Amino acid sequence: MTSAELIKKIENLPKLPGVYLFKNKNDKIIYIGKAKSLYNRVKSYFTPNINSIKTEALVSKIHDVDVIVTDNEVEALILEANLIKQHKPRYNVNLKDDKSYPYIVITNEDFPQVYPTRRVVMDGSKYFGPYTEVKTMKHALKVLRDVFKIRSCKYNLTEETIQKGKYKVCLDYHIKKCDGPCEGLVSKEEYNKMILEVEQVLRGNIDGLINSLKEEMIKLSSELKFEKAAEIRNKLESLQVYANTQKIVSQELIDRDIITFAADVPDGVAAIFNIRKGKLVGRKKFTFNYNLNLPDAVIFADLLRNIYSNPVEIPDQIVVSELPDEKEIIESWLKEKSGKKVKIITPKSNEELGSLLNLCKQNAVYDLNEIKLQRMKKEGSIPYVLKSLQRDLYLSKPPIRIECFDISTLQGSDTVASLVVFENGKPKKSDYRKFIIKTVPGQDDFASMSEVVERHYKRVLEENKPIPDLIMVDGGKGQLNSAIKILKKLGLTNINIIGLAKRLEEIYMPEKKEPLQIPKTSSSLKLLQHIRNEAHRFAITFHREKREKRIIKSELDEIIGIGEKTIQKLLTHFGSVEAIKNSSLEQITKVIGKSKAQIVYNYFHK
Repeated sequence: MTSAELIKKIENLPKLPGVYLFKNKNDKIIYIGKAKSLYNRVKSYFTPNINSIKTEALVSKIHDVDVIVTDNEVEALILEANLIKQHKPRYNVNLKDDKSYPYIVITNEDFPQVYPTRRVVMDGSKYFGPYTEVKTMKHALKVLRDVFKIRSCKYNLTEETIQKGKYKVCLDYHIKKCDGPCEGLVSKEEYNKMILEVEQVLRGNIDGLINSLKEEMIKLSSELKFEKAAEIRNKLESLQVYANTQKIVSQELIDRDIITFAADVPDGVAAIFNIRKGKLVGRKKFTFNYNLNLPDAVIFADLLRNIYSNPVEIPDQIVVSELPDEKEIIESWLKEKSGKKVKIITPKSNEELGSLLNLCKQNAVYDLNEIKLQRMKKEGSIPYVLKSLQRDLYLSKPPIRIECFDISTLQGSDTVASLVVFENGKPKKSDYRKFIIKTVPGQDDFASMSEVVERHYKRVLEENKPIPDLIMVDGGKGQLNSAIKILKKLGLTNINIIGLAKRLEEIYMPEKKEPLQIPKTSSSLKLLQHIRNEAHRFAITFHREKREKRIIKSELDEIIGIGEKTIQKLLTHFGSVEAIKNSSLEQITKVIGKSKAQIVYNYFHK
């Protein structure tokens, strides 16, 4: 789409709320946004006075725009969140896929199960998490199983299956870890009352649960139900130990999430403190990626949208260091999602919240430094020769994966091609490939190169395999241009490709008339030579095998009275025609019998 066509399309956009999707020239979505008025918002990106780095970078790559109209801004925000998760556009803030984080689920059944899962299914089950530290989740599950008699079986327990006596109690019942709902030894109401207590623990409302259990224990004691009262006493002791591990951080009994982040393009870490009834009940961290320096308000808006679009508990207050863009819309969305009023606030003069926010920030900074350290280590593990090659060929990044093609023929017969692959400067032989040229008669290296490049990368695209960082062809300008033409035909235009001519070790590059000369002593040239020689060796070996098979077949087939099975026996035993020629009659007789051996011997010793 031309610039004029794009502007005309924007002029016809509706002045309604919705979501807009910017696409680049390859029709790939690069940014997704929401708007109260699609026309006004999208048009604002194309004003003459752009003072935002983000807008400049976006506008330079926008080739087309699609819009989806919604009934209101909250619907637009929800749709935006879902589309960003689906497409992960380059210029949006993208949290690490939360599928990698586990939850604790309470299933939607007559007798619910409680277990960890990474799969969220919207079937009425309740999810708690996500737990960014598995150790924390395991500790919470251990406490629950020590305190509550939650069934561990996977049976489909319903009142009907229980009445039929389909299931029997297991060892958990006998060691008092389960009350035996499978045989109807505990009622549905009693079991679900316990599940409600489990929910309170997972929500962080342990103090409230402890108080209600104390009242129940006193009541049971007064009714002389001492065994039941003793069970609750033991439960209270375990819960009190767990509650003591939770630090009191606020005198205000308000449910809050403290959220902050630390970022350094392209990495970011969001840190979250979950405070329930004044106690710090959980700490979480989420890593995210972004590609431009964005205002904190924009990042906070994207983070809140990402975090709370998951099945997580939404508190009464969310404390951030800077209010997010479109705060009111996010608050409306959270209210609609949770069924209660949610406020997004900054600490202002509240010293207690300010100190919590600072502590949260320290956690985020620490985790970000760890990520940066790992990135440095990873980049440091790249061999020096690849960094040298990146510099000499003016590449945007080190060529970790290099693929090289070579054609082998002898006066136009048995033409074959080879593909060798190097990763991190070393051969990856499992990815080597051989090709028999099928469509090119006679000797035509250019056409042969076109055929093999098209066959290989057409398959790469169909099977969604990785595109190499650098493609090499053995040859000069002609072979290079043949390969480039095919890559363009396949839509692979932004790909690094060179030709290495053997005579003067000149490197030919696209759209450059003169070849590039790298010093003969350079490690990067030596690597290219090594790759080219390996491709040549692999092609020559394959060509020789193919030619020998043809020669062997034609010579042995000339012997009248000797069939394919006999030929196969001879070749299997002797290994080659030459060995058969040099064998005695007695040796051949042992393999195929006297009469046929005489025919073969006579043929070679006329």
